Amino acid sequence: MIICDKKTFEPEVLQAEGTVLVDFFGDGCVPCAALMPHVESLSEKYGDKIKFCKLNTTSARRLAISQKIMGLPVIAIYQNGEKVEELVKDDATPEAIEEMIKKYI
Repeated sequence: MIICDKKTFEPEVLQAEGTVLVDFFGDGCVPCAALMPHVESLSEKYGDKIKFCKLNTTSARRLAISQKIMGLPVIAIYQNGEKVEELVKDDATPEAIEEMIKKYI
């Protein structure tokens, strides 16, 4: 899983060809911390088909706002640099994330 920051988000996600899953999380976000091991295990399972990235929005607030990330956690799918789907807050369950991934592989 690629850890993105303000400098690497654009080349890794917005300029990437194909499908990229981005886990937007924040410091002190308990649901984010609970979800992270599940997302990391999904990256091991599907990482050969989809690129997995994560972005700490605490240190990249403007970038998060530019991507319309207003609450956490958010799991988003990008295709060829465009956000095509996202799961927000209570909808971001391990099962829902895996179902979303399966649509794009």
